[in-house]
Amino acid sequence: MSEISKLEQKLIIKKIDKDTLNIQILDNNILSLIVGEFNENLKKLEKLTKATLFFRGNSITAKGSLESISIVSESIRFLINKYLLTNNIEKSDIILSVNKNLDLENRSNIQSFAQLIKTPRKSVIARSKKQSDYIKALRENDITMALGPAGTGKSFLAVSVAITMLMEKKVERVILSRPAVEAGEKLGFLPGDMKEKVDPYLRPLYDALYELFGFEKIDKKIESGEIEIAPLAFMRGRTLKNCFAILDEAQNATATQIKMFLTRIGENSKLVVNGDPSQVDLINKNHSGLIKSKNILSQIEEIKIIEFDHTDVVRHPLVSKIIKAYQKKADDQS
Repeated sequence: MSEISKLEQKLIIKKIDKDTLNIQILDNNILSLIVGEFNENLKKLEKLTKATLFFRGNSITAKGSLESISIVSESIRFLINKYLLTNNIEKSDIILSVNKNLDLENRSNIQSFAQLIKTPRKSVIARSKKQSDYIKALRENDITMALGPAGTGKSFLAVSVAITMLMEKKVERVILSRPAVEAGEKLGFLPGDMKEKVDPYLRPLYDALYELFGFEKIDKKIESGEIEIAPLAFMRGRTLKNCFAILDEAQNATATQIKMFLTRIGENSKLVVNGDPSQVDLINKNHSGLIKSKNILSQIEEIKIIEFDHTDVVRHPLVSKIIKAYQKKADDQS
């Protein structure tokens, strides 16, 4: 059964007059997730769309301008589709559903789920067109570079695709790497073996692994060597075969180091380079090789380069505003 016909079995939308829609949701489980505890999600939807929403029984009535009630209708369609594909609706999906319908490029709800990533603990969908392009690139290209601010999903999506390919036995190993550069603080001597020394630098990657696949499953794969954690310096001299390797925080690597990482690629391997050019932690910021490498490699057809911006941020809505404010300040000073 197609997603459209499944949706039609869960939803009835009737236009009462030019400024009123009645939306009946025929699945109580979906209804409760859309409404939220104490109508929290409906209040958020009301605030974002500037429509007035009334909830009674299994019906939501939307009153407002033609545009606002249309966005409410399309947002609820999106949320039901999300549930049908992933069996879940998260609070962040309320904001996403409205943003997608405000953006004309992203109004196709079915297309929004084209790059769905299914993991044991949750399913991940693209939350912007560039995220969709990025997931597609990770699956189809041997080398992908992603540049952009924090919160755009660069690391999270790369880890999602990498571990999914490992679970599907399309690769034999996943390698997570990054330069061991401190973020503006001198942390001093770190005790322990190499893994314990490097782990603090790779915490964002661990967080993604555990969120998507669970502690026990990931720890077993680390113990077996199917998931390898390695500082960038340890990549030298290796040939990476049958693996998915991610270089994170690449803004803190030199162009020579990025070249070294990329030239490790071997048979049946995928390499990913992620970084935020605005957050360079090197003492001499001019030594960062991320932008230089992007410019050097941009003419190679087989290497896909994705550039995110503040509109692709999927964390708290304030993150996008913070990034935009800092960028404006930098632009004014340049």
